[in-house]
Amino acid sequence: MASKEMASKYYPKKLIVEGDQDKRVIPELIEANGIPWIDIGEKVPYIDSFGSDKFIDADVISTELKASELTTLGLIVDADDNLSARWDSIRNACLKSMPNFPEQLPKTGLIHSTNGIKFGVWIMPDNQKCGMLETFLAYMIPDESEPFWQYAQDVVTEAKHRDAPFIDAHLDKANIYTWLAWQNPPGRQLHNAIMERILNPQHPQAQLFMTWFKDLYDL
Repeated sequence: MASKEMASKYYPKKLIVEGDQDKRVIPELIEANGIPWIDIGEKVPYIDSFGSDKFIDADVISTELKASELTTLGLIVDADDNLSARWDSIRNACLKSMPNFPEQLPKTGLIHSTNGIKFGVWIMPDNQKCGMLETFLAYMIPDESEPFWQYAQDVVTEAKHRDAPFIDAHLDKANIYTWLAWQNPPGRQLHNAIMERILNPQHPQAQLFMTWFKDLYDL
């Protein structure tokens, strides 16, 4: 398997994400919006899953930006329970390589140019709220399923009151997987739910992300 540095050198367009779930979901969302996921690294980015948020590090970002042939680098990371702290950590990690890095995260996602390289940041779910990938995907629940979605959240809340062992930080995960358990077929994975249109990839919230993604990668 190629090292992360080798991958950076080989692919001119790259996207770094926290986990494999992101790596599976994003291509399905892009394809569901009419952009074929082909020519990886040339037209669409190579996705590097770090398995954590440890790429929010000055040395890692500096190394990635110095990779030969790189034209575009994007970061997607969860806000979790503190959006402001997450943005501050990203900005502090980027200042070493980009002294003019913006102070504020745009609501539409960041696209910044540095030494001829386009650098982008999207903080899940929407650059404005706390949450994660699952929070973002919950925006895509079809309107007609709203009563079931509300009921799923009520059930999860009741389960927590009955000492269900999931931690509070994973509430949004519990909510959407409960809702997916009631679909036809039940219990689809997140990327399958997009591919099979159980989730609505044309939802306006999804389109805000799509606009950022297409602008960053010139699609």
